[in-house]
Amino acid sequence: MVKRSRIIAFFLLVVLLGGMMGTTAEKIVKNIKLGLDLQGGFEILYEVKPTKEGEKITKDVLLSTVSALNKRINVLGVSEPRIDVEGNDRIRVQLAGVKDQNKAREILSTEAKLTFRDVHDNVLMDGSDLVEGGAKQTFDDKGKPSVAIQLKDANKFKEVTQKVLSMAPNNVLVIWLDFKEGVDSYAKEVGKEHPKFISAAQVNEVFNQTDVSIVGNFTVEEAKQLADLLNAGALPVELKEIYSTSVGAQFGEQALQKTIFAGIIGIALVFLFMLIFYRLPGIVAVVTLSVYIYLILLVFDWMNGVLTLPGIAALILGVGMAVDANIITYERIKDELKLGKSLMSAYRIGNRGSFGTILDANITTIIAGVVLFAYGTSSVKGFATMLIISILASFITAVYGTRLLLGLLVKSRLFDKKPHYFGVNPKDVLDIAKVTDDTDVPTKFARLDFVKRSKLFFIISGAMFAIGLVLLLTAKLNLGIDFSSGTRVDLMSEKSLTTEEVKQELKQLQLEPKDIVLSGNNNEMAIVRFLGVLDQKEISKLKSHFKEKYGVEPNVSTVSPTVGKELARNAFISVLIASIGIIIYITVRFEMYMAIAAIVALLHDAFFIIAFFSLTRLEVDLTFIAAVLTIVGYSVNDTIVTFDRIRYLMKKRKVKTVDDLKDVVNKALQQTFGRSVNTVLTVVFTVVALLLFGSEAIRNFSFALLAGLISGTYSSLFIAAQLWLVWKAKQLKKGKQKRDQLEAEPEV
Repeated sequence: MVKRSRIIAFFLLVVLLGGMMGTTAEKIVKNIKLGLDLQGGFEILYEVKPTKEGEKITKDVLLSTVSALNKRINVLGVSEPRIDVEGNDRIRVQLAGVKDQNKAREILSTEAKLTFRDVHDNVLMDGSDLVEGGAKQTFDDKGKPSVAIQLKDANKFKEVTQKVLSMAPNNVLVIWLDFKEGVDSYAKEVGKEHPKFISAAQVNEVFNQTDVSIVGNFTVEEAKQLADLLNAGALPVELKEIYSTSVGAQFGEQALQKTIFAGIIGIALVFLFMLIFYRLPGIVAVVTLSVYIYLILLVFDWMNGVLTLPGIAALILGVGMAVDANIITYERIKDELKLGKSLMSAYRIGNRGSFGTILDANITTIIAGVVLFAYGTSSVKGFATMLIISILASFITAVYGTRLLLGLLVKSRLFDKKPHYFGVNPKDVLDIAKVTDDTDVPTKFARLDFVKRSKLFFIISGAMFAIGLVLLLTAKLNLGIDFSSGTRVDLMSEKSLTTEEVKQELKQLQLEPKDIVLSGNNNEMAIVRFLGVLDQKEISKLKSHFKEKYGVEPNVSTVSPTVGKELARNAFISVLIASIGIIIYITVRFEMYMAIAAIVALLHDAFFIIAFFSLTRLEVDLTFIAAVLTIVGYSVNDTIVTFDRIRYLMKKRKVKTVDDLKDVVNKALQQTFGRSVNTVLTVVFTVVALLLFGSEAIRNFSFALLAGLISGTYSSLFIAAQLWLVWKAKQLKKGKQKRDQLEAEPEV
């Protein structure tokens, strides 16, 4: 009897969810903060150094520096800056949405130590003599911009002007900002057209007052900036840039638009695939995946998280990965239907049998995500955060959401004896009366003998390893500045660029690039790399020049040799820790041999990606490490599903000989092959969409993922399970030999 109330409840629930998401999604999306790589801005890692010899950088000094930087950022009008203390002597500053990046960098790094000196560079007064917040931009009696300041003590200024007056004809009061002892001097600067000192005024009378005007060749903007700096206060330390990345607003806007478009295409392909291949459960998958996307955005909004470009990529990839849980469940239900079980029975057994597999598969990816978060930089942390949230959200929607919605349809009894609604051909359904515990699930891949050709697979992998090793030893990797240090500049123009044109423009700036690579559909983009780290003035000139030339502010990233080595070390440590964590988990949940086989397969995948990048000369950067760790987590998913099926078959059958063991592995691979292909296809849809339509900034990341997905599917089917079989067969033979020996020993 059909229970129509279940069908009505299903549609009401879908309408309710659709209405809730439709009315609130736009507001949630608007509330989410965009990272600097999506709205423009910059990130700088400063090394904090003492201004005087013998001084130490303490926690209090770092905190007072952060306070001073916050005051300066308030001057810039950036609404939500982020300043973090890292370690014992580093401060990281992130400013998203800042309009004038050159001005912002200058204001942040300028120490703003004001000194009044005589012509012999002796200090007469300094910033401590100024009234706090007493500086303002004004105009002098000739109408020129100036800076008015208030002094604390009129008598002290009287003494200073009296002393300078007595030094006639050298009666000049020189005002400096950030005077460098042993480097700067009045004598060296006085003859220059643009001297380093702010002002050099002749003192012809004694002044007994607190109101003083600093007059120089200022523009209104320069005078206002100086007043703001003096009001913000001097930095108690010297800041040295050791890592920086800046993104022009137009680069960020383009990256956002292209990646969202790629995401729409990738997700639409996943939805279409699920509808065609799984039919009724596919409809449920589309609903739960839509809720999954909504939940992720909602949680990110609640967390006050910052959405980065890799974060959007993780969200898009997450859809492909989240559907994995649906596919595992649906395939188990299809298996039971093929064995002649009723729809209700197949639904219950499928849900119960898939839960542990889904849990194991997701935890391994979480391990990789946690390691990425612990050792990654800000953009990689954004990717890791989104990845972890995606996995948790997929567990709620794909497991519990699917059970609820699919359960309503199944329990309605409307689809009883209609297996085609669940993607099962009625011809493949066995007679339940003839099914026993030893009956295998009918599969299209029953004729494939995976075990028979195991040696061939090992030979292929061995050959690939040898070729990859030769490539790495000869061609090596094309390391980006993240690992090799230096400067990278991304240029964008409305017209096509040529290498010679870019070289000529850089020559005007007296800059010699290491290499120039053109990209984009019409070569409208150029990636320029420099061996050295450009300083703040060089970056400022470069940004201004190309913004004026092409109308788009370029992206500039710098990495010092020290930070480059740290990033390389952290990358190695992160892969190592993730691998150890996965070994431990699989050992606990399965067994040691399976854990070792899984890790060998993972190393195979990681090496394949590295060799692929060596062959293609694609640049290796931080997102490459994120891709490797993502594949490490995701590839294990596939391996775990295979191992789970092997464990299931081992419990059903009595394995006494090596042939029995081979049969179990072969059957497990045959039965999971379809699922492996389907799950990798859904992720490939999203990765290819990112590759073809996404931002150039994550192009190499997408290439690494695609190479890893292909290698991961291969290793799960032809390396991990086959290795386990070899080791388990040896263990079985040893056990048989011991038993034979015991039986052969005469009784005493």
